[in-house]
Amino acid sequence: MQVTMLIKEYHILLPMSLEEYQVAQLYMIQVGTNGSESSGEGSGVEILANRPYSDGPGGSGQYTHKIYHVGSHIPSWFRALLPKAALQVEEESWKAYPYTRTRCSMAGGGTGKLRNIGSSVQGPTPLPLLCGSVGNTIDIVRDPISPNEYKVEEDPKLYRSAKTGRGPLGDDWLEGAMASGPLMCAYKLCKVEFRYWGMQSKIEQFIHDVMLRAHRQAWCWQDEWTELTMEDIRQLEEETARMLAQKMQGQWRGPRAGSSVLH
Repeated sequence: MQVTMLIKEYHILLPMSLEEYQVAQLYMIQVGTNGSESSGEGSGVEILANRPYSDGPGGSGQYTHKIYHVGSHIPSWFRALLPKAALQVEEESWKAYPYTRTRCSMAGGGTGKLRNIGSSVQGPTPLPLLCGSVGNTIDIVRDPISPNEYKVEEDPKLYRSAKTGRGPLGDDWLEGAMASGPLMCAYKLCKVEFRYWGMQSKIEQFIHDVMLRAHRQAWCWQDEWTELTMEDIRQLEEETARMLAQKMQGQWRGPRAGSSVLH
């Protein structure tokens, strides 16, 4: 079996501050863990660990260890290649904001690493490269999204925040953000090792689509996270872990994460 390594760098531009992105990113993780990622036959998430660390990747931060039972939440073309055992994904993540390191492994399907460095960018600052290849910039407004993933309420061209008054974003949003801010860029370096020949282009597109969708949601769900503090986020993480434990035992059915937990 041939083993292939894909190394790809992504730049994701967002009209928010680095501090806002920290809360948005952690909130989105909880919503994803407690929402669509945990629905459907054979699906669910087990949180094995969620604790602070003081001597690890990035220095001090928060360590999480999860098992994803992904069920039908992977593309059919990918699922067809995998043995049934591969529908379980183990994830370890070290978050020392703005540095994040994540390792995922899928039984029989390969491994992947994601290094995420969120950096503030103001004005016409060149985007640095983390690796030798040219990065791939993701634009949450102008990049096309597949019709089956499109939602009107998650379209930055239509969304306006009731709490912050920001939006909607036009095609020229980047020029305006560079002139008056805020503007940040998340740098994500992905290393994926997979054991099936001829999959690189599909894997690249899959990663791009996942990141595009997640960051469109981060912007368009800002009324849900804009008033949250890091203390709120930790409380939400604890509530999510408890709900997921109950759900995996078939005891809990609930709404989207956070709807009844905070504020």
